[in-house]
This record gives sequence, structure tokens and C-alpha cells, in this order.
Amino acid sequence: MEQLEVFTEYRPLLFNIAYRMLGTVMEAEDILQEAYLRWQQVTPDEIDSPKSYLSAIVTRLCIDRLRSAQVRREEYIGPWLPEPLIANPSTGPDKTVELSESLSMAFLVILENLKPIERAVFLLHEVFDYDYQAIARIVGKSEANCRQIASRARRYVTMNRPRFEVSSDDHTRVVEQFMDTLVSGDVNGLMSTLDQDVTWWSDGGGVRGIAKKPIHGAANVARFVLNLMRMAPEGTVTRQTEINGRPGFITYVNGKPFNTLAFDIVEGRIVTIWAVVNPDKLHMVN
Repeated sequence: MEQLEVFTEYRPLLFNIAYRMLGTVMEAEDILQEAYLRWQQVTPDEIDSPKSYLSAIVTRLCIDRLRSAQVRREEYIGPWLPEPLIANPSTGPDKTVELSESLSMAFLVILENLKPIERAVFLLHEVFDYDYQAIARIVGKSEANCRQIASRARRYVTMNRPRFEVSSDDHTRVVEQFMDTLVSGDVNGLMSTLDQDVTWWSDGGGVRGIAKKPIHGAANVARFVLNLMRMAPEGTVTRQTEINGRPGFITYVNGKPFNTLAFDIVEGRIVTIWAVVNPDKLHMVN
């Protein structure tokens, strides 16, 4: 099999690893390009497992990229949110429950608090089902150390991830109700979709100055989004689509993407709204 064919076969897996490691589509694609260049420099016949070899290249490149990005993210203006994934350019929607859940904004934000090695070990074992022997070779740690790292990361993720999330149909129903009541200005209807302790997060990157700090509480969030709707310029259109594997919305102004809205819903109420407004993170949105 030609090198390009082999790489193409594993490209969906490699993209899924890179995007979850980095939280951005553009950087994930950059990593895949660099990985392919390195792949071209080896003789495939000398490699026992192309999957393991390519996974190792991509994971190590992502670890290096995360380490170099740490200062930039610490200096980022306002909250840093993952770049929204409207449709996985490599695979389409993820089929397994584990992959789907690990694609959500909430999950990716939790991963941001893990160190690069912790993030890699956790994702490779818990999401992509690599054994510890393979992971140890990839990250350059002992198997015992990898088990400890995974256990520590698993505890952190379990403590912080949302529980009792609703089904896909209920998620769709709630976000549609949210948008319908928002557009109509129905304050009571809007409030009925929000959890009492709902939080709105906005990522404008200092480019678009919108809510640089999180907004907490149903009344505050409702007031904020209603004001946004009233101030929306002519030519504003909202379209429902799948964002990071779950129903969400894209807002367009004069035909250009202005923001994306993703939602976490627990027991039929919205507990978190993730708004990505930074135009640098909307290049892949159409």
C-alpha cells in the first residue's frame, strides 16, 4: 500500500486525536500536515504498526504544540474556548458514545486543565482505547507511570464533567425552545430553559469585546442574551446546526459567521452556554 493510502486510512483517527489534544481545527490540520511530511521520510516496510507509529508522531507533535501554546493561552484576553467543530472534516459525526462525549465543549474545556502529558495519556487510554504498553512508548514514560497519570486525570475529569445529561432529542428540544423564546422576546419562556445557576462563557479573544468574564445566573444570562438580540444589526440570521457533536447555533451577520453557541444541558435545563465570537476561531465555519 502506498504511503498516501496508509496515511489517508488513519487520517480520521489522527485528526480526532489532534483536535481533542489541541482544541482547534486549524492547529489539528497543521499537525496532520507535519505528520504526513514525517511519514514520507520513513520506509513503511520497516514499521510494524503504521497506526501506532502515526499516532505517536501526532501525539508528540501535539504535546510540543501545547507546551509552546501555554504562555499564549495564559495571556489570552478573556476566556479561552475550543474552536468550534461544525462538522468533523475527516470523519463526520463520531459514532461511538465515548468519542461523541469527548467532543463536547464541556469535555474539551475540562481537558484544558490537564498538563499535556496527562491529556495525552488520558485521551489515548480512555477515549481511543490504547493499552498502556503502547501509550508508554508514545509518551516516553513507563507503563506504571502512565497508569498513575491516567488515574489522576480520570479522577479530575470525573469530578468536573456534567452528570445526568439529557438525550439527543431532549437536547435538541431545549435548544430550539431557547432560540424560539429568545427571538420572540418571551422572557418567561426563555427563563424556563435555563438552570438557576446557568453560566454564559464568551470567547472574543480581545477582538470582539463581548462579556470578557462569565455571566452567572438565569436572570443575568436571560437579560444579557435578550439585550444582544435587541442590538443585533439588520442582516442577522441564526441557523441551527451540530456543534461539537451536539445541536447548537451559528449566527451570521451579512452572510458571515459572527458567533457559535454550544450548550450543556442537564435534567432538561441549560447549565452552560459556550459562545465563540473570536473571528480567528470561525474560519472553518460556513
